[in-house]
This record gives sequence, C-alpha cells and structure tokens, in this order.
Amino acid sequence: MTTSSSSSWDVIIAGGGPAGFFAAIRCAELNQRLRVLIIEKSSQTLSKVLVSGGGRCNVTHACFDPAQLITFYPRGGRELRGAFSRFQPRDTVEWFEARGETLKTESDGRMFPVTDSSATIADCLRGAAKKAGVMTMLGTKLLAVEKSPRGGFRLNVRNEAQESFIKTNRLVIATGSDSQTRAIVESLGHSVEEPVPSLFTFNVRDPRIDGLAGVAVENVTLTMGALTQRGPLLITHWGLSGPAVLRLSAWGARQLFATKYRSPLTVNWLGDLGLERTLEVLQRNKDWHENARRKVGAQPAFTQIPIRLWKQLTQFVGDKNWADISKQELRRLASELSEGEFKIDGKGQFKEEFVTCGGVRLDEVDFKTMQSRRVDGLFFAGEVLDIDGVTGGFNFQSAWTTGWLAGTALSQKLSNP
Repeated sequence: MTTSSSSSWDVIIAGGGPAGFFAAIRCAELNQRLRVLIIEKSSQTLSKVLVSGGGRCNVTHACFDPAQLITFYPRGGRELRGAFSRFQPRDTVEWFEARGETLKTESDGRMFPVTDSSATIADCLRGAAKKAGVMTMLGTKLLAVEKSPRGGFRLNVRNEAQESFIKTNRLVIATGSDSQTRAIVESLGHSVEEPVPSLFTFNVRDPRIDGLAGVAVENVTLTMGALTQRGPLLITHWGLSGPAVLRLSAWGARQLFATKYRSPLTVNWLGDLGLERTLEVLQRNKDWHENARRKVGAQPAFTQIPIRLWKQLTQFVGDKNWADISKQELRRLASELSEGEFKIDGKGQFKEEFVTCGGVRLDEVDFKTMQSRRVDGLFFAGEVLDIDGVTGGFNFQSAWTTGWLAGTALSQKLSNP
C-alpha cells in the first residue's frame, strides 16, 4: 500500500487495526470505484495483531453457534447476536483461507494460523487491502471531526508535526477508545461509556494460599456479590489467576472499578459441591476405619484438591488424626472447601490486559450496518464500541464482524446514494 496525500475521499477509516482493515477491504472489494483510505496514528498498521497471542495471533474461536458465541461477551452480546448471524467465526476462517491463510484449532477452541506467526495474518490483511486498492496514511493522528452541512466530514489531522484537513463522504471510526477518540465521538453527539480494564487477575494476600504459586485447581466456582463464574483457577505469587478469575474480572469490571478493586470473594474449591454435601463426604472420610489413625492433612479427601493446597486449608486442624477431629472442625473444613472467604485487594497484571470495556454506547449504533443512529454517514467498528469479550479470540472476532458489516453497508450506501 502506498501513502497518498489526496485531500478528498469516498471513505476514510480512522484506525489501522483489525476492524479498520476489515471495513476497508470489504468496502473496496464490493465497490472498486470507491476511493478508500485508512489513516493510522502510529508508524505501522495492525500492531495489536502482531503482538497478540504471544506473536501467534489468536484470530478467532471455534464456536460456530451465534447463540453460544455471545455468552463470551460481558458487554455487547445481545447486540452481536444478529451481527454474528451475518458474519461469525466460520466466516472468518473462510475469509482467511480464501486469501491463502489457513487456521488451526487448538484443544481449548482458540484458532491460530498454521504458521504460528501473527506476521502472516498481518501480511494477509495488508495484501488484501493493497489488492482491493485501499490506501493508507501512517503517522497520521486524528485531531477533530466536523460534520459538513452539505454532507460528509472534514477531518483535522496531524502528520509529521503539521496539521491539515482532509474530506470524506463517509467516515468509519475504528481507532479504539483512547481519550482523543472519546472527545471526537462526543463532539459528534454520541455518548461514551468510560473505559475501564476488563481482563485482569486478583491481588489476594492470604496465608491459606501463601507459597502456593503455580498450584492449579481444575474446576472452582467463584462468587463476587451477584456474579458467579466457574472454571480453572491458578494461584500466583500475587493472588489468583486463571480462566475463572479472568471471566469474573470481565463481568465484574465496572463493579470492581467502582470499589477500587477491593471486594469479598467466595471460593468453592470443589466446583459446584455445596456445604452440606461436602460435609457428608468429609464425615464418611472421618468414619472410614482405615482413616482413624491418619493425619487430616496427609491426604486430600477430594482428589481435585492438590495436596499442597489441602495442607494449608487444613492447617487450623493441627496435627490431628481423622478420628480426633471434632464436628465443629469438620464443619469448618467443609466451609473452607466449599465457601472459603477471601478478599480481593487490588488488580494484578495479565498479559492480555489491553482489553477494556467502555466506548460508544451500543444503543446509539445500528448493528445491521454499524452506522450511527445519530449522524448519517458515520460508522463504528471494533474497540471504539462498548463491546468486550473474554480471552480466547473473541475480541478479534467482534472486530472482524463489526468491520465486515460496516464495510458491507458503506459499499452499498455509496453505490446507491
């Protein structure tokens, strides 16, 4: 793709990320007469694609049922239901394969290029854009947008420390949700939900998990207020991580932000086994005659509890044998296992914590076309919207889908003014 200095365009896409590229490519492929330009503030396009998945690029997820797919989105699932019926992960796979980039599915459903290199995905997108005639302007920061009384938009941009104006008939904002973009969106009459982190780990300091970094439990249930998530959990040097924690952090993102990342947390180390059922299992374990002289902390009564964790959860019992443990101690142990109370005291780091919730309010966007309900000719795609998914390729999929829908609508709208 070459850089162009032309000042008037049919379509400008602000943001050279996955959503912006998909919108540009789709629009240009459907209507080759259109002059389509991507403007990108950094020195290269698709930087998030290049770093995602540890440099492998988790392109999408092998979930091909839109009704199930939307359950992985703490915000935006309802709006994406219809969108995914038009373009979903299966379509993403076919799109890349049609352009020579084959994807593979890993055991957890995540889909990567067979090359295991994000560079091949970026090259595929750049190549498709070039072939479709899409132009790019790098190092071009969008400063402001004015709606023209005669239709279209006038963009104030800065390139190499110089400000200039470019015009476009239609505008797609796909820049993410930084403060400059929020100010621009609000100046055009839209409401913006304040962005906050959506995927993060929990800082938890508690003697019951001290020194257990690396210990994993395959199936736990976490409860925070009215929110509950279930899945694998990993104990870390700073507290708790793993899929169950990340999902809870996503659904509880705004709640935790409001409390400055401090909250009670209930951990059921046994998945969905309740207190009374746990107590029954422990009682049987105590009554088993071969256990009478065995130490409580010597062997877990539940196979899913790692021995190191079991020893610390049972420390309050002391060096007692099963035969000597009291009913009160037995009930306390059942409580520790099925409804242990911990405290979240801060937000830890997570390697994919560039995911945030927040952005343009979804009720102000038509999800059939991704066009603004308030400003004709203005479209949105990707992270600028108040949409976020859990880790696993879901955020990229919403970018592909919203970009594809925007590009489709742009080509038709401009073909039939």
